[in-house]
Parts: sequence; C-alpha cells; structure tokens
Amino acid sequence: MNEILFQYYKTPFGELVLGSLDDQLCICDWRFRKMRNSIDARICKILKANMKEGFSVVMERAIFQLEEYFSGFRKTFDLPLVLAGTDFQKRVWNALPDVEYGQTSSYLELSEKLGDKNAVRAIASANGANAISIIVPCHRIIGTSGELVGYAGGLPAKEKLLNFENPEFGQMKIAKTSQLMLEF
Repeated sequence: MNEILFQYYKTPFGELVLGSLDDQLCICDWRFRKMRNSIDARICKILKANMKEGFSVVMERAIFQLEEYFSGFRKTFDLPLVLAGTDFQKRVWNALPDVEYGQTSSYLELSEKLGDKNAVRAIASANGANAISIIVPCHRIIGTSGELVGYAGGLPAKEKLLNFENPEFGQMKIAKTSQLMLEF
C-alpha cells in the first residue's frame, strides 16, 4: 500500500493540510473543512494509499511557493500534482488555473467553457471536491451575480483570498450589491 505523507501548514487565511504521494502534491486543503474525512478517504481510495504524518521535498516546495504567494510575489504555481478524482472532476480542476490571479469566473462561465452550460451544479460539486486549494484556485469561482458561494475554507477565507489577490474585489462586490438593491 502506498503512503501519502502529510503535515499541517498555517497560513494567514487558515490552516492547511499538505499531502504528497511519490513526490507529487495530492493535498493542499483546509484542515478544518466540513468534509475533511470524506475528502481524505476519497483520495486514499483513489490513490490506493494510507495517510502517514511526514514530510517530502514537494511539500517543502509547496510551502516555499505558498509563502511567496502570501507575500505577494507569486501568482501561479509550478508543482507536480496528482489530482485524485473522477475524470469529470479532473476536467474542472484542470480548467481552474485558467482563471488568472486577481480575476474571478462564475460556475456558469466555467460550465460554458467546458462545453455544457447545463452542468453548473456538477461544476459546483466538482469545485467543492477540490483538494488542492489555492494552487488549483477554486476560490476564484463565484456565483453568476457575483455572490460568494461555497468554499471549503469557509466564505470568510474565500473573500479574504479574493480581496488579497485583487483589492478592488470588495469594491466590485459592494457596487453589484448596490445595483441589485436599486433594481428592486
């Protein structure tokens, strides 16, 4: 049986679990997310592995790159990843880095990009199952009308990340809310 080495890493936005298998990152996820146990069980089942506390070179690289990101020096990541999910989930996760730093996209826009505008709920579900947060930037996906919906790290962390990447995000959100109120 393979072993996924894991450790905890504190960030300015919350604590993450980092995990690696064969020196590829397979987990960079919020330690205290609601579905922590089921996400870990899914990853272990798909990768045919058990989890064991430990450290690896790819985790060291991930911490270095995350530190650069949180310092404002890194906008993209270049780490070897192993995505543990269905083919559909992997398609969604592979599309997320196309949403650039400081930008957002909606679940509808993402489903249209992937060729099925009726797959919004499935896209949202796949987005929620992402176990490589920040690096595979699921936080950049928001509701169609600009609202913050669903995030494994919690909506406050999602909002902080979006404001960190683009300080104008909070102002855009306020403007959209004001516009919606005027329409009523």
